[in-house]
Amino acid sequence: MADEEARKKQEERERKKAEVRKRLEEAAKSKKAKKGFMTPERKKKLRKLLRAKAAEELKKEQERKAEERRKVINERCGPPKNLEGVNEAELQAICKEYHDRIYKLESEKYDSEYEVKKKEYQISELTIAVNDLRGKFVKPPLKKVSKFDTNKLMAFTKKLAVDFRANLKQSTAKKFTVDDDAKEAKPEWALGGKEGKKE
Repeated sequence: MADEEARKKQEERERKKAEVRKRLEEAAKSKKAKKGFMTPERKKKLRKLLRAKAAEELKKEQERKAEERRKVINERCGPPKNLEGVNEAELQAICKEYHDRIYKLESEKYDSEYEVKKKEYQISELTIAVNDLRGKFVKPPLKKVSKFDTNKLMAFTKKLAVDFRANLKQSTAKKFTVDDDAKEAKPEWALGGKEGKKE
């Protein structure tokens, strides 16, 4: 009987353990279901949709830019001329029209480039003035110099470093030479009164 009771208690424990294990597994599954709304499959699908949407937007943007470019070209160049069956005088008139249009566009381009340079100069002057007021000094950008040009300059300056005295003419007149006696005899002012003190 004792064996039978022990066996029943053992079976009861195993059954309770199984129930607890089952409840824990169900709870874990329910937590995963609630917690993991974005499953890997859903994430993959979402990425795919986002890529497709981005590609579509990019294509639309490129088409819009191409259309805008065509519109500007048509505006500047005008509609294409029909050159079939045109005599020489009409052809010259068409060429003159295109030449005038190109001349006008080039002058506008020059004017706009001049305005841009003028504005850039004004901006740089104003930034210098602002930095002067603040007390800051802006280092000017340094230009790149190639090493080859620097080596050329160094070689050129070495050639220039010549003893200039060697090229001077020698004077044969003795009026500029100093006598040996005069070298030894110093004037009184050079002695500083030492001779007077001795006497």
